[in-house]
Amino acid sequence: VVLAVYDKPLKSLLFSPEERMTLAQKAMEAYPNVTVVGYSGLTVSFAKQIGAKAIVRGLRVFSDFEYEFRMALANTRLDKEIDTLALITTEANTFLSSSTVKEIASYGGNVTSMVPDFVDQALKEKYGWTA
Repeated sequence: VVLAVYDKPLKSLLFSPEERMTLAQKAMEAYPNVTVVGYSGLTVSFAKQIGAKAIVRGLRVFSDFEYEFRMALANTRLDKEIDTLALITTEANTFLSSSTVKEIASYGGNVTSMVPDFVDQALKEKYGWTA
């Protein structure tokens, strides 16, 4: 399994691509079959480059489905041999988004129930909440 970290998403990033890679690698330490790799360009092109047969995406809310559905159709047009699979989150995690976590953390709020301890620490450092 390859966890691919895109270097230039259209949304604004709090952490640099290198910082995101480091956090992703830490999150996957318990999974020796997962490799964290950074990439740029089209996701479907990266998937083809590494010999992937499928792209796995996560869905939290209905609006995610519409976006991911359109993206999957576009990816199929670009490469018919790579499938897109969508996994639906648990009900308990539907409210989670990077925007929500960043906003709470930026005001010094407690996000420990939303992210791993090492991400909480990285957020505190980024926002200057540590001594």
